[in-house]
Amino acid sequence: MLRTEPWSRRALALLLGVVLLSSGCSSSSTPGDSDGRQNFLTIGTAPAGGAFYVVGGAIAEVLNEHPGELKWKAQPKGTKGSQENIRRLDKGELQLALSNAAITYFAVRGEAGWEKKYDTQAVMTLAPNVALFIAKKDSGILTMADLKGKKVSIGPSGAGFEMFVEPILKAHGLSMDDITKVNSTQTNAVDQLGDGVIDAAFLGGAVPTSSIVQAASSAEITYIPFDEDARQKLIAEYEFFHPATIPADTYKGMTDDFEGLNVGSMHLVTAGNASEELIYEITKTLWENREEVAKKHPAGKAINPKNAARKTGTPFHPGAIRFYKEAGIWEDGAAKADAGDAPAADAPAPAADAPAAG
Repeated sequence: MLRTEPWSRRALALLLGVVLLSSGCSSSSTPGDSDGRQNFLTIGTAPAGGAFYVVGGAIAEVLNEHPGELKWKAQPKGTKGSQENIRRLDKGELQLALSNAAITYFAVRGEAGWEKKYDTQAVMTLAPNVALFIAKKDSGILTMADLKGKKVSIGPSGAGFEMFVEPILKAHGLSMDDITKVNSTQTNAVDQLGDGVIDAAFLGGAVPTSSIVQAASSAEITYIPFDEDARQKLIAEYEFFHPATIPADTYKGMTDDFEGLNVGSMHLVTAGNASEELIYEITKTLWENREEVAKKHPAGKAINPKNAARKTGTPFHPGAIRFYKEAGIWEDGAAKADAGDAPAADAPAPAADAPAAG
């Protein structure tokens, strides 16, 4: 008769070894642990060519130059932009991300096409996204109402620009069904406008925006004004909309100040379950080294006392709130600041979430 006991003992010993090895491997640190191990931070940005991609890289560089006690290692990651970033934060695939404040606003409420309420929280408000509709002067389009029945570029497909374009149209008595929606990058939209493929385009970003500069240099342009009552209604109803005045002569043919809108600032966000200590240290590091961020990208100038903790309708993470209170720049229930408090980049830049420069 065969004796099986020695083999059973060997198998049991092998099994115990595997279990112990697995236990040891699972004890690795998570972002925010201060056990001396390195914390890896993946920062969601957008495709190369847009402002998110460059700003995310600048933030990662500054964080890596100042790793602090938590010894983090930050790595920017190209994505499709705000919507993908929010979903990947939720899955734990990203620890930080850049997003457009309007898109995050609806994500945390589970509205405007979002399938659930996402627990996304703000870390820092960054550069404004000042946008408007433009048309060629010979188009006959003079007001928002004139957009009805026209072909209008409203941004790249999948970028989520509808989330701020639709409320603007609604405030002016229009709907998305009242226009022929065309999806294209800002650079392509300028070409389409010049070629007569579209009648109008919704363009914006940091002021001055390169696509608007390009459009105005190649044709006479009408800067379609927002109805003032509608503009004020939007500002009152949605926390991500902020007033933004574009000074006269910013663009060729803009002879008067343009009373515009910041349609959703770029902001740094994280998951609601992120470590309070980690987010506190990240916020502190970026604040204390904000001049370094600004040297790498002009959007860093928005990290200032009037703008960094500016509310856009997405709750701030407790770690960020803790730092802003210590820094003396947090105001409970503060009124919305004018977008003018967030200096636009000196150099032309694409819209905050533009997937590509074209």
